[in-house]
Amino acid sequence: MAREDTPYPMLVLGASGVVEAANTAARALPGGARDIPAWLLRAHREHSGGPVRGPVGERIFEAHPVHDDGAGRVEWWLVDVTEQHRAGEALRAERDSLAAVIEVSSRLLSTLNLDRCLETVARLAVRHLADAARVVLPRRGHRHMVACCEAGGAVHRDLTGDAGSMPGLAEALRAFPPVPPRWLDPAEAPGWVTRDAPAGIGSVVVLALPGYGLPAGALILLRRSESHAFTPSEELFASLFAARAGTAISIARLYAEQASITETLMADLLPPVVTHVDGVEVAGRYRAAGDSALVGGDFYDVHAVSGAGHRSLVVLGDVSGKGLEAAVLTGKIRNTLRALLPFADDHQRVLNRLNDVLLAAEGSRYVTLVLAGVERRGGRVVLRLTSAGHPPPMIVRLDGRVQVARTRGTLIGLLEHVTSVTEEVLLEPGDTCLLYSDGVIEARGGPLGGELFGDERLEAELRRCAGMPADALAERVQMLASQWAGGGERDDLAVVAIGVPRETPRNGPVP
Repeated sequence: MAREDTPYPMLVLGASGVVEAANTAARALPGGARDIPAWLLRAHREHSGGPVRGPVGERIFEAHPVHDDGAGRVEWWLVDVTEQHRAGEALRAERDSLAAVIEVSSRLLSTLNLDRCLETVARLAVRHLADAARVVLPRRGHRHMVACCEAGGAVHRDLTGDAGSMPGLAEALRAFPPVPPRWLDPAEAPGWVTRDAPAGIGSVVVLALPGYGLPAGALILLRRSESHAFTPSEELFASLFAARAGTAISIARLYAEQASITETLMADLLPPVVTHVDGVEVAGRYRAAGDSALVGGDFYDVHAVSGAGHRSLVVLGDVSGKGLEAAVLTGKIRNTLRALLPFADDHQRVLNRLNDVLLAAEGSRYVTLVLAGVERRGGRVVLRLTSAGHPPPMIVRLDGRVQVARTRGTLIGLLEHVTSVTEEVLLEPGDTCLLYSDGVIEARGGPLGGELFGDERLEAELRRCAGMPADALAERVQMLASQWAGGGERDDLAVVAIGVPRETPRNGPVP
């Protein structure tokens, strides 16, 4: 077939880039054969050895060179690859869109913090869909929280009670029935939407952010484009973005609400912080078994009473089991003991009433307890100690002696009748009484990793703690148990030290 008859445009360019010949198809190109596309002329002058691609009019051509080494001329054969190019562009756009969706999904679901989630939604909206964005949460009280982001990624928060002035926002915040995007002229948007927005905003659109059966919020996009419509690829991406943003915000809000409820409930379960009761030093330490747990089955309480002839009550207990279920029972027991405070001087009566409450409850949970009635008598302290299935307290004397209280009793919550033996102990200045849970003596560790810390080792360590203030003694015991267990499995642990301050003579403190 002669070159003149081929359907492919052919241009012959000399060494200087001048067209020396062209076939019929080349002469039919937009601009004719003499109007050489700049991309083709550049490739010719750079002596391109392979095909090059560029536009001719509204079409895309790929030019293949055939060199005439002798004369320095080059025949350029042009092949129309417009459809191939468009398919490649569509594939790249689809790939970029998919990558953006993956990024959005990953970023949005990477945090349960509501503030960070709102910031991420606003930033991603500006990166992929708009020149500025406003994320509006459903009303709480009289105002809506708004997260605002401008080009550059800076996010700030605002509050507005004027959401009703924004057309389409009320419908978007209801989220059901589903509403399509609402396009507006910037002049229709209230000042709190356009405040701090970049110059040249040509259109505004309101998108609903659907949640899990409840409205998650709304997204307001501010765009420099004056078009009141998304391109087909933007429309698909905006729909996916809104769905994932709504899901992420719903999860973060649910987590925030549950965390707030948990924090409120936990506050009543955490042990008190007390340093003195009517001049008596009282120090407690508590550690739940799990690394992330705040409460567990061990607990202590200090009920202070002032005045002569009245006893304060210190309680330390250990509920069967661990974790949240044990913590719930702990709260119930602590509330019951608080209600029984009018009978605090009669330890047996308190234990009987608590036993009745636990037996009446469902399940077979039980608790061990030690009660310490604290009464100040001048410079001394009288303790009434009663154990109910619990390790007996240890008294650390100023001279280094350690005495184990002679108290015992049955645990609470399993037997119809409970028995107990109460001992009265006198603490002199410098003496300390230690109440502790079995998380101390049953801590497993040591050189071989499975040895119990035990009563004897605890007594030996306490002899070295003679004269320590109550707070230092409690800290020391908790540290010893933790060091013994090392990185092994740990039980709940509770420690309370009750100490009488050492007397201070006129000529100075006791050395």
